[in-house]
This record gives sequence, C-alpha cells and structure tokens, in this order.
Amino acid sequence: MSAAVSESAVKSGAKSEKFRKDHNINWWLTAAVAVLSLTILIPLYFTIVTALKTPAEAGTFSLPTTWEWHNFADASAKVNYPKAALNSAIITVAAVVLTLLTNTFVAYAVARNMDKRFFRFLYYFFIAAMFVPFPVVMLPIAKQMGSWHLDNQVGLILLYMVLGLGTNLFIATGFIRSIPVSLEEAARIDGAGTWRIFWKIIFPLMSPINATIAITTALWAWNDFLLPLIVLTDQSNQTIPLAQYVFSSQFATNYPMAFSSYLMAMAPIIIVYVFAQKWVIGGVMRGAVK
Repeated sequence: MSAAVSESAVKSGAKSEKFRKDHNINWWLTAAVAVLSLTILIPLYFTIVTALKTPAEAGTFSLPTTWEWHNFADASAKVNYPKAALNSAIITVAAVVLTLLTNTFVAYAVARNMDKRFFRFLYYFFIAAMFVPFPVVMLPIAKQMGSWHLDNQVGLILLYMVLGLGTNLFIATGFIRSIPVSLEEAARIDGAGTWRIFWKIIFPLMSPINATIAITTALWAWNDFLLPLIVLTDQSNQTIPLAQYVFSSQFATNYPMAFSSYLMAMAPIIIVYVFAQKWVIGGVMRGAVK
C-alpha cells in the first residue's frame, strides 16, 4: 500500500515538475505586455473619468468630486444618438452581410483556380490594392459615387464590400486551400454543382474565417469616419463619428459631454469585440498559414 502511495507521489511530483517547465513565465515579455497595455488602459481611464466630471474639472486624471451621469443624456440629445446609432447599425450590418456573401465566394473561386494565370493575376491585383493609401483614391471615389448617385448609405455599404476585398481575400484564400479537395470531388460524384458545393460544404467549414471577416468589417464600418464623410451628403444619414464631428464645436469647452458621446459610440463595438476576439485571432492565424 505504501509503495503504491509512494509511486503515486513520485508521478504527481514528476507531473508538477513537467508543468512548471512547460509553463515557465517569460518575465521580460510579461513586462513588455504590461507596459504596452497601459497605452490602452490609461486613455480609456482618462475618457471614463472625464465623461463623469464637470467642465471645470476636466483635464486631470483625478476621480470626479461629483459624478455627473447626466453628461451621457446631454450628449445623446446633442448628437441625436439614437438616430446616428441606427444609421451606423444599418450600415454595419448590411456591410457585414454583403461582404460575407461576396468576398468569400470570390476567395473560393481564386483559391481553387490559383493554377490559372487569370486568377493568380486577380489575387495579386487585390492584394496590391491593400498597399494603396486611401487619401490617394479618396477624392476620385467621392466624385465617382456622386456621379453614380450613390452618395448615400447604399453606396457606402458597397464601398465597404469592395475596399475590404483585398484583406478578406488574403485571409480566406489560405484557409480555403487547406480544405481537402477530395470533399468537393465526392460531392461532384453525387451530382452537386459548384454553387451547391460552396454553400453546403465550403461555406460552413469557413466559419472561423467568416467570423474574422465579419468582426473586422463591423469594427471598420462602425468606427469609420473618412468614408462616410466623403460619401454621405444627406445629414439625416450621418453615422455616429460624423454626428460627433458635426457637433464638435459645441463640445469645444465641454469635454465631459464630448467624452460621454465617445464612450457611447465605443461601447457597442467594444462589447462585440470582447466576446468575439477569440474568433478574430484564431481566424487570422488559420488564414495566414497554408
């Protein structure tokens, strides 16, 4: 009995030693991460405490002497937050859905035809578009959308779909090429066509990449300022960043109200990202390796 107990203790000690060896803490890396995290936490803290102060107290890192919760209601009324949030939500959701329905199909077509010169050209063409600075094409885009009468929410949604194609193609193509072609061959033997194979087999298997594309597109569309600024001409269609920009002069001497509006704009998308970040990281890692 004692021998069995002794043997169990030895095994337990060996496992503990192995665990310690496999989970050694890199203190230099931990310190670097801690310092870098301050670049996010300090501005966030400053934004929160400023949003709850009076204008006279703004500009310091100290906690408010009185918690001015009414700043959020005042900011919502000034910016017309419900209307701006609805516009941002419509544009974001539509851009995500349209992007998933189109960009993934393009990625599938390119990934399965990389041996053909035309599709290789398309792949590198869209990848090269990622390196074109947006200010270079900003004014031509604004003029073109106006001439096509797409200086509205529909045009903005289409731009998010098209301009995101390069990045989405890059991360989705590598993942699709890792899916065995034998799955598609078996489906073709059973009489399935390309369209059915994509929606019934490939698209469901792309769930990690689809989640990554959806989240990154949502972050971009919700937070974007430049595209809505140059495309939207009707003030009733303005998104949250535009609404905050239009009323910025009113907040020039009332930083707590301005910071309250910034927090209300950040809150929905931060909540989404906190719960979905594992899919973003996992999807990028899977799509980058082939």
